[in-house]
Amino acid sequence: MRILVTGGTGYIGSHTCVQLLERGDEVVILDNLSNSKKEIVDHIETITGIRPVFYEADILDEDALERIFSAHAIDAVIHFAGLKAVGESVHQPLRYYHNNITGTLTLLAVMDRHDCRKIVFSSSATVYGTPASVPINEDFPTGGTTNPYGTTKLYLERILTDLHTADPRWSIVLLRYFNPVGAHDSKLIGDNPNGIPNNLMPYVTRVAKGILPCLSVFGDDYPTHDGTGVRDYIHVLDLAAGHVAVLPCLDQPGVKVYNLGTGIGYSVLDMIHAFEKANGIKLNYKIAPRREGDIAEVWSDPSKAERELGWKATRTLEDMCRSAWEFETNQN
Repeated sequence: MRILVTGGTGYIGSHTCVQLLERGDEVVILDNLSNSKKEIVDHIETITGIRPVFYEADILDEDALERIFSAHAIDAVIHFAGLKAVGESVHQPLRYYHNNITGTLTLLAVMDRHDCRKIVFSSSATVYGTPASVPINEDFPTGGTTNPYGTTKLYLERILTDLHTADPRWSIVLLRYFNPVGAHDSKLIGDNPNGIPNNLMPYVTRVAKGILPCLSVFGDDYPTHDGTGVRDYIHVLDLAAGHVAVLPCLDQPGVKVYNLGTGIGYSVLDMIHAFEKANGIKLNYKIAPRREGDIAEVWSDPSKAERELGWKATRTLEDMCRSAWEFETNQN
């Protein structure tokens, strides 16, 4: 397949591009580099021996999308591109709604004009809002999102579902992610955002390396086993493998939904202690007030993906922590 990967130099996108190239797909990457670096394309080539086609462009730029689709006979799109910081979205809602929703609408319109109606959408467990219970399966109700980032994912899921209802030729897969961590075994690609990280693990590794002075743990009064937020952390290589596993679903029109997680919940303090143990490092951290938009706990029931796709997360928490640190120490 010839696959357009939007946000393909980002964290999850770059690992997915590697696995697509390794299985023989042709990859075209679109990324505006707002949260990644162009050198990632070089790293993908080093790992795979194949250089993907790369466009520095934005999903809001309809002319750029037209040029890409006119130049390449794109078979399918894996759509990662979007703003994704929960806390930032609370303070910049218009920016998030415009970028994530308008950008995706622009992408879908161009796809439709070029008779490309196969898309894997990077969604999120945030669409479940504050769940009544855990673990969460795909039949749980969505809605009641607690931040604009999550709401953009919720609205886009509904838009994509409505699109298929209106035009049954579309093949759509909605992948609801939990919390990716870790890095590629090559140590060349990993979670390396521009600026101050919004995700836990890259912040942890930068504190461990001395780049940042202290890790803030946002809230220790949640109704969890140690008072800190509980999440389902999944190795990014397992998550990338999930995208490869769903590609056969695009052969048939319809809308399919899958959770991609491990089915295990770990707290922020669990993650800190696991990182310390795996790497023999003591982390400097402090308890800070709760962060707007966060909820107490969420983890997945991933059994549907295993049952229907034969996909299952296999890497351990220790694997996640060790690979994240090995990647960080390999950076300049």
